[in-house]
Amino acid sequence: MGRDLTALFDPRSVAVVGASDDPAKYGHAVAAQALRAPDRRPVHLVNRRGGTVLGRTAATSLTAVGEPVDLVVISVPGAGFEAAVDEALACGAKAVVAITAGFAEAGPAGLARQRAVAARVRAAGAVLVGPNCLGIADNTTELYLASDRFAPGGVALLSQSGNLALELQLRAEPHGLGFSRFVSLGNQADVTLVDLVEDCSRHEATSAIAVYAEDFGDGRAFAAAAAAAGKPVVLLTAGRGTASARSAQSHTGALTTSADVVAAACRDAGVELVRTPREMTVVLAGLAGPTRPAGPAGPGAGVRTRGRRTAVFTDGGGHGAIAADAAEDAGLEVPELGGPTQDRLRTVLWEQSSVANPVDLAGMGEQRPLSYADTVGALLDADEVDAVLMTGYFGGYAASEGGLGGGPAGGSVLSEGETRAAKEIVAHLASAAGKPLVVQSMYPGSPSCRVLAEAGVPVFAATEDAARALAAMTGRPRPVDATRVAPLPRPAPPLSDPGYHGVRALLDAAGVPFPAAREITDEAGLLAAAAEFDGPYVLKALHLLHKSDAGGVALRLADRDALLAAYREMHARLGAPAYSVEAMADLTDGIELIVGVNQDPRFGPVALVGLGGVLTESLRDVAFALAPVPARRAETLLRSLRSAALLDGVRGRPAVDVAAAATVVERITTVAAAHPEIAELEVNPLLVRPDGALALDARAVLR
Repeated sequence: MGRDLTALFDPRSVAVVGASDDPAKYGHAVAAQALRAPDRRPVHLVNRRGGTVLGRTAATSLTAVGEPVDLVVISVPGAGFEAAVDEALACGAKAVVAITAGFAEAGPAGLARQRAVAARVRAAGAVLVGPNCLGIADNTTELYLASDRFAPGGVALLSQSGNLALELQLRAEPHGLGFSRFVSLGNQADVTLVDLVEDCSRHEATSAIAVYAEDFGDGRAFAAAAAAAGKPVVLLTAGRGTASARSAQSHTGALTTSADVVAAACRDAGVELVRTPREMTVVLAGLAGPTRPAGPAGPGAGVRTRGRRTAVFTDGGGHGAIAADAAEDAGLEVPELGGPTQDRLRTVLWEQSSVANPVDLAGMGEQRPLSYADTVGALLDADEVDAVLMTGYFGGYAASEGGLGGGPAGGSVLSEGETRAAKEIVAHLASAAGKPLVVQSMYPGSPSCRVLAEAGVPVFAATEDAARALAAMTGRPRPVDATRVAPLPRPAPPLSDPGYHGVRALLDAAGVPFPAAREITDEAGLLAAAAEFDGPYVLKALHLLHKSDAGGVALRLADRDALLAAYREMHARLGAPAYSVEAMADLTDGIELIVGVNQDPRFGPVALVGLGGVLTESLRDVAFALAPVPARRAETLLRSLRSAALLDGVRGRPAVDVAAAATVVERITTVAAAHPEIAELEVNPLLVRPDGALALDARAVLR
């Protein structure tokens, strides 16, 4: 069930330590906010000098309050912080919000102080938010312990940035979005992002969870909590660049960036990953906007349909073309409508209207404003349509009469008709089985657009915003078994031999198939190995991470003489301490893949699959997932590659055994996930043929 945060969000009493009459001090802002609901619970102001604060008598200490306090906000200089925490715990506090800074963010000494305080809080059975945070708020319990007000609504906002939280609040207002809770994460010394996601997922008044985080702490636990939340989680994060890959020693490590890891975790957990505050607001407007009439399939607001087949409906050809492109860029499909649907549309539109998709009124809106509603209704009724994006001039007729400009002269009749059309569109939605409608309008603030917005239809000025919101509402395609983040296996005994044959043995024991091979150190050993299996042979110089780049691999050595000659040449050039003699695999009709796992400091083992061989880093045709990767999900990843058509055979080549490759991916990633001491594990290439899969090379890099 997760941690009990009742005392944090619905305390019986509150004290603000460091409350002040000085507007320049944070204790002043928090105290002023806390007093907004004095009748909900006792609010005690504490200032060591006593006197009055904001017109109320201030206690000189928590002890002087004379009664237990459930939640204590501490906003005092760092030197007095530990003493304030100890006094709060002694007075029975079950929750502490630590605004004071100067801890982990200040260096090792600050981190040690922070850990010590958090340990004392946990030992007392209490919870701590922060330190170095900006407070919390819960509109549902009238708890106001942050410096700013947050309009009430359904979004829980968990943020490591106070300024970004304020920007999100400002951007949310035009969309009618509000907040159930706000928590400034701070240093997460005790209460973590994971704890808060789990608690907000149980909070009935929260319909969506918005997160801005730079430090995920346990990123895998965050992904698991988000996957289990049962409500939308939208993530904005920073630091998604390539710096983390600079020290990698394998192809897998070099190809894996922080952005790849975060994107993979979000996809696996069903989290909506956004890049900017504007995009976060757009997605939230689609997922957590005002409740609209529900269809028979379930709730109206934030519904996610199973399909992404989108009908684009416009009153202008240009808007329709731009919206269709934007929809496809957002991952939606804009297929041509079938004959029966086109026939139905022709019964409500005139002859010059286009009914293929995009559907274009072609001027009929001015002749009959209700044609907007008739067309939306026909599209929502069509089985082949999962969602509708309406774009263009709708709203302009009412905008003209409302003084917003842009509409045709004398538009009162058209304005009334357009407003009536908006109401009928809302009525159509009530019986649309939960299918979403999103609107882009040149006049989003017009009276007719407000009718739609107040009924829960997201309305945007920008086409790309409308398309992005609709993509979030329909839900992104996920692997069939990606209902949760796969748990890590039990740790296995550490790998004792990280050399080539040691890694092969580790993977072989897990069922990963390899060609026959023997490790040798001299010519006698080489000839003995060649006698154990027939040619053609492969010779590899060992103890080199990138053997091909160093000229340490010789292929297609037809017989023992060729093998011996290759060994003498290679040993004279490289002088490697050991070599591997292997049976040459049949490369006919095969495709080379790469399978690797990289240990991420936040998300743990992250798997990579893609087109392999010597061109892996040049082609960069790879996909990522949290490891271990079940076989069914591995097959989905393989089929998501740009080169996936090769797997099914091209230009007369037969299809390869993708299921066999996916099984090997599961085995490799499971081994890596069970060995946290392995920083990078890689099989490259994994040869996939019509009759199975065979690992041709493997390497491991220990932490």
